[in-house]
Amino acid sequence: MSEEGRNAEETRYRALLELDVSAVGARETLVAGLHDESWRVRRAAADGLTRVPEREKVVERLISVLGERDETGARNAAAESLAGMGQEAVGPLVRLLGHVDPDQRKFAADILGQLGLPEAEDALVQAMLEDLDLNVRVAAAEALGRVGGKVAARALERILYDPEPLLQLSALESLAALRHPPPLPEVVRLLGNPTLKRSAYRVLGLIPQVAATELVCRGLGAESRSTREAALVALGTQAGLAEPSLRPEMEAAVRLALKRLPQAVGWVASALEADDIELKAGALVAAAALREPQLAPLVAEVAQEERLMPEVMRTLAYFGPETGRELLASMDRLSFPAREAAGHVLVELVDATFVPELVQMLDWGEVDLKAVAVQALGRTSSLEAVEPLAQLLSHPELAGPAARALVTLAANFPRQVVQALESALERGAEPVVLSALVRVGGTAMLPLVRRTAREASVALRATAVEVLAAVDPAGGLELARQSLTDESPRVRTAAVRVLGQVGDGAMAGLLKQALADETLEVRLAALEAVGECGAVERAVDLEALVPHPDGAIAYRALQALARLGALRDEVLRQAVSHGDHEVVKAALQAGAASAEGVSLAVGLLGHASWDVRAAAARVLGDCGGPECLPATRAALAAEMDSLARRALVDAVERLSGR
Repeated sequence: MSEEGRNAEETRYRALLELDVSAVGARETLVAGLHDESWRVRRAAADGLTRVPEREKVVERLISVLGERDETGARNAAAESLAGMGQEAVGPLVRLLGHVDPDQRKFAADILGQLGLPEAEDALVQAMLEDLDLNVRVAAAEALGRVGGKVAARALERILYDPEPLLQLSALESLAALRHPPPLPEVVRLLGNPTLKRSAYRVLGLIPQVAATELVCRGLGAESRSTREAALVALGTQAGLAEPSLRPEMEAAVRLALKRLPQAVGWVASALEADDIELKAGALVAAAALREPQLAPLVAEVAQEERLMPEVMRTLAYFGPETGRELLASMDRLSFPAREAAGHVLVELVDATFVPELVQMLDWGEVDLKAVAVQALGRTSSLEAVEPLAQLLSHPELAGPAARALVTLAANFPRQVVQALESALERGAEPVVLSALVRVGGTAMLPLVRRTAREASVALRATAVEVLAAVDPAGGLELARQSLTDESPRVRTAAVRVLGQVGDGAMAGLLKQALADETLEVRLAALEAVGECGAVERAVDLEALVPHPDGAIAYRALQALARLGALRDEVLRQAVSHGDHEVVKAALQAGAASAEGVSLAVGLLGHASWDVRAAAARVLGDCGGPECLPATRAALAAEMDSLARRALVDAVERLSGR
């Protein structure tokens, strides 16, 4: 096409896109566009016609275009537009099924299938059974696969006895689409027909019976690749439908069939790499039956299909220890989803013999691969795994997984693990090591914890305070008292958290000190601790902080008062006028059960922020009475935000029912 031609096409295309479809003459302008030489213009016209008012007239006009025999492009565009018309097109298209021209009847059947509306079922069944033209009958059979219900399924089963192979094939495909397989003996008859074999396997997969599996297995040995693939797809479908109790017997039948086929591993491998997700699903069932370690990496790669992840995990779980070595050897080449799946399985497969390979894996660059190796080393039950794990305890990203792995190994080698953890602490390891040491060594480690709290780094001192409280609450409280004067805000914050977690109201004096700390982190922790340990004496201090300009402080103070059951109406009124919307919403939530809170919620229906208006509506829906209904309805009438409107609609419905 010349440059001039392209420009002219673009002009016509844009003109249709910008056309006011409600304007006088728009319908005929768009119908003219259906006849354009450019497919882009025809498509724009077809789309525009679905938006024209008076759809009944549009449908009739489009049907008239279907009769223009020499205008193939226009007819196809009209059919596309009719398929977008919905309910209004069904009646006229059903009437078109009675047209004298079989070409028109076929168009009608095709479009009704695209609409997929059940109102067309009876007419399509009649066309399939009674029309004199084979093409119309085939089109009707295909359409029923998108439209039909039980009546259609029974009629399609009758068509399987028709002498026309093309009609049989259409009926079989539609039964598969409807997930309505014919009786098993009927499928057996169809398997002998080369034209129908592939579709017959497809419906066979919809029959979750061992007898059907045995028939599918015959297809696995076929010379034709298409037949083998159809059988694999059937296996995947069956696996998804079968009761768990049937799976072992089905898999045994598949295993027996595949063991007789010398090339099975090769073509199952190819199927695992296919683009067809249904074929991959069947290949997973076959791979589980074969249990060939060399298939493991390919099975893991199927995890890229999120829907198949459970079946991938199930399949890999069938493989033996040698599979672990195959996965290890290919781990650095696998995609991330495959690594994730392989890692989970690998951890379950390893034993003491895997330690050398896993240690070598620690030298790989990717942290996620190292993390898999670390977890697996913990499951080897091998003393040789302790030292390589201990070397990772100072690694910022791997110290946690390494410490957890050592805790697992401590079930067999407690003394060696304790020694490794203690040595790591002496070298300045990550704080998680101290927690692991106490888990393994128990109360015998408490003197070390106390010493660490006095002498170690800031991170270790903070961890020591919390670890001691978890093992020895009384000792933890005493250490927390002492740590409130630590020079590090991080340590003081840990101490305050301990006061809240294991203390009681008697901690009120200590928390008063923390509430005045110069560091925001400590003050926020203290606000939470006051509510957690029930220090009611600090309620006055909390009330003074509700108007605080820092929203984080005001928010925590409000929550603590609510937790103490000491939130007065006056303080609630202060909170809802705060400049931070999160504080206002917290106040609404905290006061929801009180009359004052409901009253404040009514007032906040006109707040400047949509999320506050929505929160107020939710409070009224939960706790308001009928007297709140007029204000809520008025707010709904004025509301412009979609999310706030949704909350108001719900509130009005709930209030109307009271």
